[in-house]
Amino acid sequence: MKLEGKVALVTGSSQGIGQAIAVRLAQEGADIIIDYRSHIEGAQETLSKVEAAGRKGYIVRADLGVVSEVRQLIAEGIQQFGKLDILVNNAGIEKNASFWEVTEADYDSVVNVNLKGVFFATQAIVQHLMETKRPGKIINISSVHEELPFPHFSAYCASKGGLKMMMRNLAIELGSLGITINNVAPGAIETPINTKLLNDPQKLTSLLDNIPLGRLGKPNDVASVVAFLASPDADYITGTTVVTDGGLLWNYREQ
Repeated sequence: MKLEGKVALVTGSSQGIGQAIAVRLAQEGADIIIDYRSHIEGAQETLSKVEAAGRKGYIVRADLGVVSEVRQLIAEGIQQFGKLDILVNNAGIEKNASFWEVTEADYDSVVNVNLKGVFFATQAIVQHLMETKRPGKIINISSVHEELPFPHFSAYCASKGGLKMMMRNLAIELGSLGITINNVAPGAIETPINTKLLNDPQKLTSLLDNIPLGRLGKPNDVASVVAFLASPDADYITGTTVVTDGGLLWNYREQ
């Protein structure tokens, strides 16, 4: 119970990696603010799992691409629990299109959620921690594509590359406040976003050939890393990306 007495907000925690993170942090003792945009049933499922772990949960709907909703999410979570100690910026989206066909609307939707929303959610918790004179933990769920090119997903890669540099910069700026910030970069994980891949044996086999550990990751593989970074065991770690990909990044090659 390394997070007993802590309050954590996990954005995009109604399914997949976000849900696994919320449940794992609850198992470590934290109360959880559960964020969703459109999947209320999933958010309620996350709440049930958090409560089954013996912790309190609270659901807030917010579109992470809208700064006013981001700020309201943080404010409502703090109002409910009286404080916020840990922010996990998990919510993210991607759009598949050749570069020359990307629309402004699709570009904006990806960058607004994946980068701008993270920027202002982080700003809001930092302001709270400064006002209350407390340390805190910020953990961003990035992607191997903060390093690895991903053709036809240029906006997504740009958002994750920006997230890497934002994290490194803030590690320096926030260090004197006792606030750490790190990225977790998953590779190929079994989540709803990869349903088409999981149902395409040829593509799945091709991908697995690129993963030295020979399997896709599970949401809990990512959640375990987040739990470590959120805990006192990681108090001296800031400004780094923990790649969680079964070896994919350094072994990947286009087929």
